[in-house]
Amino acid sequence: MTSQSPKTLVVKKTVSPNVPATACDFVAAETGLSKTRVKDAMNKGALWIRKRGAQKRLRKATAALHSGDRLEFYYDESLLSLKPPPANCLRDERHYSLWYKPPGLLAQGTMYGDHCSLVRQAEIFFGPSREVFLVHRLDREVPGLMLLAHTREAAAKLSELFRKGLVVKQYRAEVLGNLLTQGDRSIIDLPLDDKPSVTEFTVDSFSPERGTSTATVTIRTGRFHQIRRHFALIGFPLMGDPRYGKGNKNTEGLKLRAVSLSFRCPFRGKDVEYTLPEL
Repeated sequence: MTSQSPKTLVVKKTVSPNVPATACDFVAAETGLSKTRVKDAMNKGALWIRKRGAQKRLRKATAALHSGDRLEFYYDESLLSLKPPPANCLRDERHYSLWYKPPGLLAQGTMYGDHCSLVRQAEIFFGPSREVFLVHRLDREVPGLMLLAHTREAAAKLSELFRKGLVVKQYRAEVLGNLLTQGDRSIIDLPLDDKPSVTEFTVDSFSPERGTSTATVTIRTGRFHQIRRHFALIGFPLMGDPRYGKGNKNTEGLKLRAVSLSFRCPFRGKDVEYTLPEL
């Protein structure tokens, strides 16, 4: 099946018997793209191969194909031309590492590629000797702290902590309006998606000149866009939020950062806290 527009292309094809082609040759022949473009797209994670029910990215241009291999190629020229902002590895704890994810960087890739993702940058940073597993996410627009696991055991244990709400996640937010009218400390417990949702916050300051408040926010549940939706629901939308709220546009982007992660380390057996340094 093939769908095509001038700068985008999707090809899904099963390799026929007696195809003496490398992956790059095969995709170039099927798409009409130059081998240079195909190699670049493959390197950025746009080609997938399915063998024996398992699907993974195929980056090696000279990889040999076999009858029955299922290839899926997702090409978007505008996405492949993007230059992602660089992430910063803050701590390497062997079983896992702590990263600063800048705004504009995805946590993980899509079918169209992964070169604009934190996971891919970490894979390149550590090299083939270290696996990288995603255990939680931040929205593309949100900068801040993220953990990445480096063994399946670490991924399972850290994912369980996040799933059970045993990781305390703190954020710094700037919202429209004077939050002091809500009290120095408050709890938002409005359900989201028909599920219990709890956001706690402490007001740090209010700027009459800007008409905005800054707050330290702790989420006790992990609903989709929880902080952004909760503050919009109580009438104090996040500044620069393109999706929720009115009158909160700015030229600086979404004013939300993930600044702290606290949990009991499953490998050291003690409480740890990681705080975002001033970068």
